[in-house]
Amino acid sequence: MLRLPPTLIGFAVINSGTFALDLALVSLLHGRLDVPLTLSVTIGYAVAFSLAFVLNKRFNFRSHAPVGPETVRYVGVVAVNFGVVLLGVTTGLAALGVQYQLARLAAGACEGAFMYAAMRWFVFAARARGGEDAERGALVG
Repeated sequence: MLRLPPTLIGFAVINSGTFALDLALVSLLHGRLDVPLTLSVTIGYAVAFSLAFVLNKRFNFRSHAPVGPETVRYVGVVAVNFGVVLLGVTTGLAALGVQYQLARLAAGACEGAFMYAAMRWFVFAARARGGEDAERGALVG
């Protein structure tokens, strides 16, 4: 049986919701209000990543570490993710003719893997080093 870390399951639930919010904002801004795609993606992402940080810190990783250093690490991770994964994959696929919402979904899959790893082992690393969820996992399958 496969064991998944509880933080992976929590991350999937929280970030699925914030990703849906992101995609809805991009669809509204670009699809209905004709805001340029890059700006629409930027706005949707800023709203979603802010909410994801708060929810993951509090409910998923249950971090009690000072918010300042975690925020600095998170902003750095988000900057790399935004420039390389989000804008790169979304606009690259859209330039190749992929419908922008499908391009954003593809970027979202890449983003999820990168962001989970970064949050677990870098942003909230002090929590992970405590070992509470590093060894235990939820049974799947």
